[in-house]
Amino acid sequence: MSYKAYLTTTLVLSLGGTLFAGYLSVYRALTGSCALNEPCPFFLGYPACWYGFALFLALFLVALAARIRGDAFRRGAAYLALISFTGSIFSGSFVAGDVVLWLAEGRQYALILPSCVYGFVFYLMIFALSFAALRKREA
Repeated sequence: MSYKAYLTTTLVLSLGGTLFAGYLSVYRALTGSCALNEPCPFFLGYPACWYGFALFLALFLVALAARIRGDAFRRGAAYLALISFTGSIFSGSFVAGDVVLWLAEGRQYALILPSCVYGFVFYLMIFALSFAALRKREA
């Protein structure tokens, strides 16, 4: 995959994550409850989706800046890898609890799986693409 295709793919994935986490965040801010009739995980007193939104927005802005400016390869890919790795760890910690509830209690979710799982998958995809791009460039 070319660097341009990598950045475009990352840009699309991060935009999708930003829109989804943004929807969850705005819904929480306006209604005081979590969207999709799910339990709302908190981190340091704030809904986890707010942090997810900030991380996805950071990914989107870095990918957009790298795509527009044609940044040096390693810098853009390294930032994207670092942010997506952080997002994977963050969302993964909530996914573990959500999946236990899903399996143990048979909890039903509006989107089949807990919403944190989708954020986790997007972070992992961006990280995997970034890691592969960095490794390819080093070879």
